[in-house]
Amino acid sequence: MKKIVLLRHGESVWNRENRFTGWTDVDLSEKGVAEAVKAGETLRKEGFHFGRAYTSYLKRAVKTLDVVLDRMDRDWIPVTKTWRLNEKHYGMLQGLNKRDTAEKYGDEQVYVWRRSYDVAPAPLPEDDPRNPRFDPRYAGIPDAALPRTESLKDTVARTMPYWECEILPALARHDELLVVAHGNSLRGIIKNLKGISDEAISEFNLPTAVPYVFEFDEGLGCVKDYFLGDPAEIASLMEAVANQGRRGCPPPSLPGCETPVSEEVVCRSVFDPVLCLGRRTGFACRRSSPDRK
Repeated sequence: MKKIVLLRHGESVWNRENRFTGWTDVDLSEKGVAEAVKAGETLRKEGFHFGRAYTSYLKRAVKTLDVVLDRMDRDWIPVTKTWRLNEKHYGMLQGLNKRDTAEKYGDEQVYVWRRSYDVAPAPLPEDDPRNPRFDPRYAGIPDAALPRTESLKDTVARTMPYWECEILPALARHDELLVVAHGNSLRGIIKNLKGISDEAISEFNLPTAVPYVFEFDEGLGCVKDYFLGDPAEIASLMEAVANQGRRGCPPPSLPGCETPVSEEVVCRSVFDPVLCLGRRTGFACRRSSPDRK
């Protein structure tokens, strides 16, 4: 059975401070490093032997991957970094505290910015120093491809061609792959793998550094998915993520009430095994801009 493990990075400094992060390149917190250590030890105990790994250009994901591979004694495997796995770009919201923003604009508006499928926050101005066109790590990427803000729909359009053209076909060469990225870039992949509707994806929250396993048959059809860990603990962590943008809710490090979470959910979306011909999504290969570093 072929497997891909999706892993959101460990808690970052801005996760701890409950800020909108997006493409801002912040580091892991001490708790985030510990979460990455735990994820690596869990994957090692579960017997995973990844042949290749993928991550974004952002250090919170890169460092999480480094820690995980170190704990698994697989530092030597090939790693591909791509801007296409970066977090959703939050535009002018980047750096703002989520609960303070909810106090100013209301819970409903912040929920739309955080969780709606096709609504993006206000974009960064062209002369804003946070604009990715000024960042040297994106120098080889056409300016028109670099976002000033994104909705989840935009993030999916950026991420899924890479998934279908690079990551999924790599299962033909490796039995197990690891993808370490971000809450929204991974939510977009999960949405397409599981056939989650545009409306329902808003309720799906991905906790930091909890391995999420997808199993595929020899035709690269997704047949099963499950989190590694205690279901009650994972449910509590998911609830904490959901609460981040609400007024008066506990910070991410103090989870709220628990809700049920299944240990195993059957995938509902099957991909064509032919390279880049996803039956349901229809994303096509685009190789006009560089994706590797």
